[in-house]
Parts: sequence; C-alpha cells; structure tokens
Amino acid sequence: MTADDTVPALLKETPTWLIGQAAMHSHRILTERFSAADARGYHYRLLAALQEFGPASQAALGRRTGIDRSDVVAALNELAGKGLIERSPDSADRRRNIITITPPGVDHLGRLTDVLGEIQDALLTPLSAAERDQLTRLLTRVVDHHTTRR
Repeated sequence: MTADDTVPALLKETPTWLIGQAAMHSHRILTERFSAADARGYHYRLLAALQEFGPASQAALGRRTGIDRSDVVAALNELAGKGLIERSPDSADRRRNIITITPPGVDHLGRLTDVLGEIQDALLTPLSAAERDQLTRLLTRVVDHHTTRR
C-alpha cells in the first residue's frame, strides 16, 4: 500500500501507525532476504549474541535476543542441525546446556551480516546516509526510553 488517499490522513500523520507500517515492510524484506540465505531472523540474533558475548545458556540467549524460550529451542535445533552451534552440558548444572558458536557458525554469521546490510539498504532506500543515521538515533532513543522504564 502506498501513502495515498486510501489511508486516512489522521493515520498517515501518526508515528505509531507509521512505525507499524515500516515494521511490516522491514519484516517482509528481512524474511525474504534471510530465507534466500537459508536463514531466519532468529538465527542471526542468536549467532550474533553468541559471537559477541560468548557461550551461553538457552535462557540467557532468550533474554539477550528477546526470543521466547520455545522459539529459542527450535531455532537452536535448526542451527545445530547445520553445525553452526554446539550444545554441551553446563558443568555447574548438568540439566542446562551451554551453547557455543562453531567456526562454520561464525562464517555463516558473516554472510548474514552482509545480507542484513542489504536488508537495511532495501528498507531505507529513500533516505540519505545522514537521514538513516538520524532515524537510527531517534529510534534508539525511543526504544531505550521504553526498555529502561520496565
């Protein structure tokens, strides 16, 4: 849908509606591009967290990535099936698994990071580099405000 006369003017001027519309387009582009790279957004989030923070429990990964526990397990099963992560028992609690990114996982994350750059470009095509930076700063402030108020 384009921002034409089919959308009420009151909506077109409402940040919440605009953010929702942008999120919808963002999700569509992300899903299409990651699918073409044999991945999902959850895969990227989990691999990025493992790369940045190191080995972690499934629960810690869920908290760091904002992914529901059952979805974390399913996504980790997919990643393990591709040899991108390894699970090993936690020496402090044998009931818990520690997840580690593998060298092929690091390589896959690198490819997905390139795809993510393409996704950003596809979504933000109408914006200049300065406008993209400004949008990122503004959205970061909004998200940080609501995240720290919890």
